[in-house]
Amino acid sequence: MKPFSNPCERNQAEICSVLKDLLSDKKHMLEIGSGTGQHAVYFAERLPHIIWQTSDQEENHDGIQQWLDEANLENTRAPVSLNVSQEQWPDIPCDSLYSANVVHIMSWENVIDYFEKGANLLPKEGLFILYGPFNYGGEFTSPSNADFDQWLKSNNPQSGIRDFEALDALANKNALFLKHDIDMAANNRILCWEKR
Repeated sequence: MKPFSNPCERNQAEICSVLKDLLSDKKHMLEIGSGTGQHAVYFAERLPHIIWQTSDQEENHDGIQQWLDEANLENTRAPVSLNVSQEQWPDIPCDSLYSANVVHIMSWENVIDYFEKGANLLPKEGLFILYGPFNYGGEFTSPSNADFDQWLKSNNPQSGIRDFEALDALANKNALFLKHDIDMAANNRILCWEKR
């Protein structure tokens, strides 16, 4: 049975409208943590100038492939196995990286590896894009985000909503510099850094 995510269904149109502007001059996207595959087919269909490379843990590949097969788009690519902390990432040409609701389910060590290895993969002027909830000044932006953080930590103590300032410092350390911080629905944001 093809996997389905209600949050993906709800947020994809809004995210796509932002990505359309951010990626107007880009050609190759590597999506980190493609999940069900819904975002990949939705964005690829509406951004036909982008080759959309999916990736995830092996156990999610079948579900992603079902979405890709059904959509039958020329600009999507079968999922590759990728754990952000693996020693060697697949050698995939890309000028942008995207992930939705991923860094708050990783450990902080995984986040460090994600930024370091992702930045190494990007060329100059490549984009590193994150969608999800973030804290500012160590504070939650809403009561619902505070509740969500508590729920995350109850399932995995190493997870949790990340502080923007910590992510930005990590980005800067890896030659990524903030280009956009965009307010989105349901107390989410899109953060976009550019490789310099």
